[in-house]
Amino acid sequence: MTTVVERPVGARPAPPARRRRRSGTWGPHVFLVTWAAIVTVPLLWAVVSSLKTDREILTSPWTLPEQPRFDNWSRAWEQASIGRYVGNSAIVVGAALLLTMVLGSTVAYALARYPFRGNRIVYYTFVSGLLFPVFLALVPLFFVVEQLGLLGTYPGLILVYTAYALPFTVFFLHAFFRSLPTALAEAAFLDGCSHWGVLVRVMLPLARPGLISIAIFNFLGLWNQYLLPLVLNPDPDRYVLAQGLAALSVSQGYRSDWSGLFAGLTIAMLPVLAVYVLFQRQIRTGLTAGAIR
Repeated sequence: MTTVVERPVGARPAPPARRRRRSGTWGPHVFLVTWAAIVTVPLLWAVVSSLKTDREILTSPWTLPEQPRFDNWSRAWEQASIGRYVGNSAIVVGAALLLTMVLGSTVAYALARYPFRGNRIVYYTFVSGLLFPVFLALVPLFFVVEQLGLLGTYPGLILVYTAYALPFTVFFLHAFFRSLPTALAEAAFLDGCSHWGVLVRVMLPLARPGLISIAIFNFLGLWNQYLLPLVLNPDPDRYVLAQGLAALSVSQGYRSDWSGLFAGLTIAMLPVLAVYVLFQRQIRTGLTAGAIR
């Protein structure tokens, strides 16, 4: 027995189910893969070259080493003074990062949570530091540091690094502190907490994603800084890593020690790559939290 399904007059037959074509999605993927290759291939090539001999680098630059030469790294660390440059950078960047986070968080919190006369003037003064090119201030900055007797010293570089990183830190954390709930701060005040206690016990823990994100950004920017120490740090014994790599590229290039040069470059890349790999989730969390709030 055949069953006849009646269809209303004027109704069109249902079209056959077709698989939806995802058009326009391959373009971004191709762009991202191309960009990843552009960024990754030079890094991998430098790492592989650091494990070769000078002959292998010049005759077969795109092949794997016949036998990994880890002694290139030890030679670059000791003879090329990469270890000393890394230590100098760790001292300067660590102290500057700590000072930047303390000053930047307190200034951003005060500007975001306490209205007072001149609040906007102070805030936009900090923000204007993002628009001012650093190279325009090198000459007066050199004379200021020289008059203070801090030229070629750790404190001089630390203070300049802190001033260089403060505008972006205040700008970033200001938006974060403004987005935090006011009810928690009022409850803490009712419980007898002081202004400093509210900042340390309530606001800073809530702003932890933003603090971690800005700390990582500052670390990457200060660790790779070259222009400021080049002008303000003429003492070779206090060279930071960027200066040391520039000196290494000149000296090793004339001596044709290409394996030692690539080993030094690889050692310089490792701290930055390690920070990004270890804290990439915190970076995404901080940026997403700041955007959503």
